[in-house]
Amino acid sequence: MEEKILKLFKKKPEHYLSGEQISKSLNITRSAFWKHIEKLRLYGYEFDAVPHLGYRLRKAPDKLYPFEISPILKTRIIGKDIIYHDTVGSTNTIAYNLAKSGAKEGVVVVAERQTKGRGRLSRIWSSPKEKGIYLSIILRPKMTPFKAPVMTLMAAVSLAQAIRESADVQAFIKWPNDILINEKKVSGILTEMDAEADFVKFLILGIGINANTKILDLPKGATSIAQESGVFVVRQQLVKALLERLEQNYLLIQKEGFAPIRTQWRNLSVTLGRRVKATCMHKQIEGEAVDIEPDGGLKVRLDNGFYEKVMAGDLALLR
Repeated sequence: MEEKILKLFKKKPEHYLSGEQISKSLNITRSAFWKHIEKLRLYGYEFDAVPHLGYRLRKAPDKLYPFEISPILKTRIIGKDIIYHDTVGSTNTIAYNLAKSGAKEGVVVVAERQTKGRGRLSRIWSSPKEKGIYLSIILRPKMTPFKAPVMTLMAAVSLAQAIRESADVQAFIKWPNDILINEKKVSGILTEMDAEADFVKFLILGIGINANTKILDLPKGATSIAQESGVFVVRQQLVKALLERLEQNYLLIQKEGFAPIRTQWRNLSVTLGRRVKATCMHKQIEGEAVDIEPDGGLKVRLDNGFYEKVMAGDLALLR
């Protein structure tokens, strides 16, 4: 009912609406309407109330409520069911358990704050409340585990595209899935999977974005979109852009394979053509990053002229 009431206010944002008119249109009592208004105030919505005129929505909170995102989201699969939490340990943990219990593809778990946010290589992901975007998506791609790494690269492409569209700032990808602005990290992706030998049961895409996070709350070398762009990020719009881009690229990879996503990844890469050092499997590989392979691996030309493929590990851009 709160969602229906908000929809009426948003249709006429500059107008006062009488409680009596809204109550009649929604077939509820005046007392019930007032209780819903009070509940919305607890959610952070601010209303002007003027005798003989009614109510007007003055301000909506910068919250990732499903009833704020769902009405503006244009997808068929991803985000049709959004599960909201104020504070969680990790959205990936919740999404993984939901998927294990049979949750359908496209379910999104979003939180305003994480107390145990995780990044790649067991790193901690800083998740201050209502400053960033912390969400996880359940996918059930029809592919073998061997091909699953390309899903992470697909997510990186989608994320870079969404940031460019909604924040009007140049975002690039550092292999495999870090998003950089001005050579500083603003976002990362943690992919977790449950699979048999020949098929993927489900895959969790965990995404953390430093949207409006203050530099003091971030580790060295990281930044936020707002810090680099100089503009406050409307998180609801960024989530909308991200989920729409993810669905578009997810359906593309299911239909045409990795090739078109691979081309987009190359165009957004800040890695290719650079000298890199990859730390993986207790060894280091140093050379020039020359291409992304069809399986998502990074092709590196060594100083001796030979090539090596890096499938996983920590990558540093040297120059």
